[in-house]
Amino acid sequence: MTTATKETTQSTITTSVKEKIEKVDRRDAKLALAHIYVAFIALFLGGIAGLLQVLVRSGSFDLPSFINYYQVLTVHGVLLGLVLTTFFIMGFQAAGVSRSCGTFTDKQRAIGWAGFWVSTVGLVAAAAMILTNEASVLYTFYAPLQAHWIYYLGLALVIVGSWLSSLAQVMRFNQWRKEHKGQTTPLLGFMVVVNNFLWFVATLGVAVEVLVQLIPWSLGLVERVDVLLSRTLFWYFGHALVYFWLLPAYMIWYVVIPKVIGGKIFSDALAKLSFMLFLILSVPVGLHHQFTEPGIDPLWKFIQTILTMFVVVPSLMTAFSLFATFELRGRELGGKGIFGWFKKLPWNDSRFLLPFIAMVAFIPGGATGIVNASYQLNELVHNTIWVTGHFHLTVATGVALTYIGAAFWLIPHLNGRKLTKRANSMANCVGILWAIGMAIMSGAMHVAGLLGAPRRSAYSTYGGSEQATEWISYQVAQAIGGSILFIAILIITALIIYVSFFAPKGEEEFPIGEVAAGSAPTPAILENFKVWGVIMIAVIIFAYTIPIFDIINNSPLGSVGYKLW
Repeated sequence: MTTATKETTQSTITTSVKEKIEKVDRRDAKLALAHIYVAFIALFLGGIAGLLQVLVRSGSFDLPSFINYYQVLTVHGVLLGLVLTTFFIMGFQAAGVSRSCGTFTDKQRAIGWAGFWVSTVGLVAAAAMILTNEASVLYTFYAPLQAHWIYYLGLALVIVGSWLSSLAQVMRFNQWRKEHKGQTTPLLGFMVVVNNFLWFVATLGVAVEVLVQLIPWSLGLVERVDVLLSRTLFWYFGHALVYFWLLPAYMIWYVVIPKVIGGKIFSDALAKLSFMLFLILSVPVGLHHQFTEPGIDPLWKFIQTILTMFVVVPSLMTAFSLFATFELRGRELGGKGIFGWFKKLPWNDSRFLLPFIAMVAFIPGGATGIVNASYQLNELVHNTIWVTGHFHLTVATGVALTYIGAAFWLIPHLNGRKLTKRANSMANCVGILWAIGMAIMSGAMHVAGLLGAPRRSAYSTYGGSEQATEWISYQVAQAIGGSILFIAILIITALIIYVSFFAPKGEEEFPIGEVAAGSAPTPAILENFKVWGVIMIAVIIFAYTIPIFDIINNSPLGSVGYKLW
């Protein structure tokens, strides 16, 4: 064999190996797709429920007698706040770990499938109770509102299933570390493990609430539950849930978008530091959702307010890193002046446009979040529809639109099809419609909230007061914005079906960016999960031990044993 022939053969082998590494294994792809399809079914059904809500609140539509408004509200919250997010995240993370750390083993994949089916069975059980109006308790399921025990069991199974899915991903990441000792871990795989660690610790609170309090109560084994303890356990989980939603969007922003625009990841170390800061700061902040509740010492509310404000730090680090990447790439492409680089970004590429719109929406979403977490400003907006508007900027746009934009290229990658130019153009239309609809709906929610319009309720005239009359115009605006959003959801559903089953066969890239050549090396401490885990647990113990002890010790439920309920 000649030297040239040997070089050609070696080049072919190298190319083949490279393609194998860059393509998610078909077996892993099926696992990821199963999760993603459930997520988008939830988006469609939850979108219908959301449309019904804004129409009812506008005063122009009445639900049929066999449907309760709070039943619809529960459907919307559970499907979009819990099902869409959890299933998409587990699907995306499974694909991301397979892509960055290598194919799952048969055992790991079996654990992943077990997680999917446990979660799906739990989802069906919970959905059955909602549809039969046995669980119209909203997605927060606050006591003393009581649902059927099957609903609580179903939600518990969804959580347990997600733990199994997370376990499979962590096992694959740890296998990569053993096979590549001393090497810097893949950024995407590292981020997945951080998010799974955060999710497991956070869900312990809601698991205790459901298993120790709500299920025995709904079965009639105990007469009453401590409502304050129940709400505290929920919000131990509830605010960290927001970061569980957010961090996968950050994964896409940090890792995927640089590759899409043809640039480099600004800094591996900065990205990993921001995720570790989210890990230690996301859980011990739940009391800022309970400012108006008696029974919790104001000192501890204030302490957790301070901890909440610290979360701004990794968010600002993320903004700096991302826009540094954008500017560097724009200048590489010839952008001149202060903002010339901005024009050079790929605005006609849906893989970039949709996440970018999501990033922009997160700026006012973060600002309104600071209001919500402020000890005194919260008094103005607490339990008003302002808070709902905030969630629709952060979760329903900053997070959900990033997921949607990722799905349009991720599904074709996983099932061997292509995101065509026409589908890409339709995806861009989705992003524009979403931005317009959300600006109208969320903007109206914020203004109506400042005027005192309540959240978690159908529109109420409160006896025909002048204030309620003033609210109605903003309720109509919400209906207009919500209708535009539902049109976008219809297009999204059509596109998901198209890229899943009808797009031409081909190879769609799973973009993963490379770290910039001049970037500083990642310190080993940033990859030491034991150190950061100990810090996380220490902060949680500090933030919650005394408040929970006080709640139990001052419980009105009687004996010590009963107080634990």
